[in-house]
Amino acid sequence: MTLTHINPDTLHHNPAFSQAVLLDGPGRLLVIGGQNAVDADGAIVGDDVGTQTAKALENLLAVLHSVGAGQEHVAKLTVYLTAGQDINAGFAASQRVWGQHATALTVLQVASLGRPEFLVEIEALAYLPAE
Repeated sequence: MTLTHINPDTLHHNPAFSQAVLLDGPGRLLVIGGQNAVDADGAIVGDDVGTQTAKALENLLAVLHSVGAGQEHVAKLTVYLTAGQDINAGFAASQRVWGQHATALTVLQVASLGRPEFLVEIEALAYLPAE
């Protein structure tokens, strides 16, 4: 299984994301539902977008690690930010937790999330080698 990052020369290049990711070979698709900044007891961690982004990504990593995967298997992230949140604060937190693992990326601003305290939610698609 290979993931090939597609970044045509005619499109803007950004080290934080790929324009597309091609999944090729036998493998398994892992769909990770929206992760928020909650701990194992369901308590919300943090009241700012940076802290919540870091925790949501840590939760996403926990799901990946539970099936023997890591950031290198993630083809696409979708980030939902509540309106008015500073995307740069979220990006800085993601660099600390996620590192230099570019994926295809979509960032959306939404009016609200499942609970009013949530400022960010992150979902992912990952492609894992066949067993």
